Amino acid sequence: MNTLAGRDILSMADFTAAEIHALLDLARQYKQGQTSPMAPGRVLGLLFTKASTRTRVSFSVAMMRLGGQVLDLNPGVIQMGRGEPLPDTARVLDRYLDVLAMRTFAQADVVAFAEWADMPVINALTDQEHPCQVLADLLTVQECFGDLAGVKMAYLGDGNNVSHSLLLGCALVGMSLTVATPPHHPPTAEILQKAQALASHGTNIIHTNDPESAVRNAQILYTDVWASMGQEAENQERIPRFQPYQINETLLQKADPQAIVLHCLPAHRGEEISEAVLEGTQSRVWDQAENRLHAQQALLAQVLGLV
Repeated sequence: MNTLAGRDILSMADFTAAEIHALLDLARQYKQGQTSPMAPGRVLGLLFTKASTRTRVSFSVAMMRLGGQVLDLNPGVIQMGRGEPLPDTARVLDRYLDVLAMRTFAQADVVAFAEWADMPVINALTDQEHPCQVLADLLTVQECFGDLAGVKMAYLGDGNNVSHSLLLGCALVGMSLTVATPPHHPPTAEILQKAQALASHGTNIIHTNDPESAVRNAQILYTDVWASMGQEAENQERIPRFQPYQINETLLQKADPQAIVLHCLPAHRGEEISEAVLEGTQSRVWDQAENRLHAQQALLAQVLGLV
């Protein structure tokens, strides 16, 4: 039974474990080609104030595969870019669109948009969370390990939006996650505590500053850029602090021998991940990128009430 129809998806915490598993089941069906257009006349709006490759293209292709249409609402060419209040934009777009994916800086903006619009609003990335990425991540893990419960992941790098959504998502599905960051770049305490509260008995949700202890026996090593969008000016000064957290051949050898490597992309080879690991036999990065399409197709189908 689809419980997501008409709902906003602003955080991984908006899902239950059962809803995540239902989404992943549907995504696998779509990946296997078990779908036909179901959304003729439905329109997805993309309101992105941050640059995007995977999110923009995967959402667009996903909606087209469902038989719908896509409008690219670049803030530079709509009145919102000239100062129209967000509530006014939300109420007007709500009259035109069936669903909106919003990619922006402040989590408060997607929350406010969802409050003013009746259509489903999907967080396509904010500085706080990236739930669509983590749905694809979980699909990739499931493909590699069969089950999610009991699998151990280590995330190394910045305590950013991806780490936040991973914390919540892993906790919900019973995956143990250790987030290893430099001392002054932890995940938000509130999200860490929420994830620990969501975790079932036997699921460990941990933050540490020790990358080697984080990867010990880990079946998945995951990283992201060290400076997120909007932090590019800090990149050079971050490199010395983050260098011990690079996923390279030495660190990978300390993990489970069958461990896989994930990266949400874009990747800075030689910084957060070595070229050899990114392109190595244990990398599942390109499968992970493809799975953005299938996970988001499933998400759109469910929030639109098509299945």
